[in-house]
Order: sequence, then structure tokens, then C-alpha cells
Amino acid sequence: MWIWMALASAVLLGVYDIAKKVALKNNGVYNILLVATALSAVFVSPFITLGNFPDHLRLIFKAVLVTASWVSGMIALQLLPITTVSTFKTSRPMFVVLFSILLFGERLNWLQWIGVAAVLLALWLLSVSSSREGISFKGNRGFWALVVSVFTGVASALWDKHIMADMQPLFVQSWTNIYITLLLAITILVRSRRGIREPFKWDWTLVLVAVLITGADMLYFFSLKADGSLLSVISLIRRSSVIITFALGAVLFKEKRIAQKAGVLALMLAGVTVLMMGSL
Repeated sequence: MWIWMALASAVLLGVYDIAKKVALKNNGVYNILLVATALSAVFVSPFITLGNFPDHLRLIFKAVLVTASWVSGMIALQLLPITTVSTFKTSRPMFVVLFSILLFGERLNWLQWIGVAAVLLALWLLSVSSSREGISFKGNRGFWALVVSVFTGVASALWDKHIMADMQPLFVQSWTNIYITLLLAITILVRSRRGIREPFKWDWTLVLVAVLITGADMLYFFSLKADGSLLSVISLIRRSSVIITFALGAVLFKEKRIAQKAGVLALMLAGVTVLMMGSL
């Protein structure tokens, strides 16, 4: 059952990425995330419970990780083609597995090394393809924002597995949304006092973004909480959302070098799949 919940979460996540890209046409990064997260907090508010102080500290730490991942990810979406962003993010499960192994002092087996090599090759090919679009990863702010997004996302996924051992899914989701909303509101206030203001225009796409991330996160947390669930497998399934993002992004935004990126995406998905097979 947890596999099907993870798969449904992946579908919603794929459409969510597209909705965010569309929302960026009329609004700034921080405003989009603030409104969408605040709405998401309202959606799950009927399920909120108080909890204890140590649990809230752990959720505040999670909120910091998620906020960093979301903000940097939105900056990357703003500055890079969505097909480039979605393809690069496919590497995230590899880093989840690698850090899981490092944390427990294990070693990679030959199958895992093949998977890692395939993903690294795909990342290099992606950089080559992007350079032909006039995008240089070395000095590109969007690329480094993407790197931050991936690694903070990996840290958040590892932290999720840790805290879900003794927390309920809706408790985690409701309070995390509240803390993320507060962090974003404080950030916007500080930026505003420094004279940095983003445009804001009401767009019903913001509601769609909130609905999609609420559903995707709810299914994700319940799949993590399920007996016998595996973080590595869930991470792989969730990253399959890139197929939806890539396909819709290619059609809606008419981006360049789609065939080359599709080949890179296929190689990366194959590498991640082999890596997961070696981890089971």
C-alpha cells in the first residue's frame, strides 16, 4: 500500500513543479511559497494536535531544511529551463542512498557503484547539453541554487525517516507548514525592510500549487509511516515525478534540446534504479 501512496505522491509532485513554474510568471519566489504554504497549513489545520516541546524543535529544524530547499529550488526554476532542473533533481535519490550508507558506515556494493557511475555520467552529459543552450553551470546562480535545493532536500528526507518513527503524519505536516509559513513571512519582512520587494499578483495557480503540495506531502508522510516502508524506494518513486514534469514542461514551455535531455533523463533514471536494486 505504501508504494501506491508514494506513486500517487509522485504524480501530484510532477504537476506541482509545473504549477510553480507557471506561477513564477506573475509572482516572486518568496511570495509564491508563502501563499502556497499558508494555504496548505489552512487545509490541514483541522487535523492539528499540540504535541510536546522536543517534537516541535525537531519540526522547526525540518522546516528550516524544507524552506531552504524550496526557496533555492524556486530560484533554480526561475533561472533555468524546467527540463534541466527536473533532470538534475532526479539525482536526489542517489544522494539519499549515499548519505544513508555513510551515516551507518556501510560500503557500496558493485551494483551500487554502477548506479552511482551512471548518475554521475548523466549529470556530466546534462552539463554538456546545458552549455550548448548557453548555460554555464560553473558561474550560474541558478545551478548553485539547484545544488543547494537537492542537498537540503536530501537532508530533509533523511530527517523525515528519523522523526516519523515516533510522530504521526498529519502532526508533522500541519506543524511543519506552520513553521515554514512563519520562516517565509519573517524572511519577506526582513527583505522588505532592506528595500528588497518582490511583485505580488493574485493568481489562482497559487491555490493549485497549495492543493498539489498538500496532497503530495500527505501521501508521502503516510507512506513513510507505513510498516515495512523503505526510504530509498520511496525516494526513487517520488523522483519519478520528473517524467511528468519533463514531459509537460517540454510541451508547455517549448524548451530546447529536449531529445538530448530525454536521453540524459533515461540514463539517470536507469542509474538510480540500479542503485536502489543494489540497496535492497
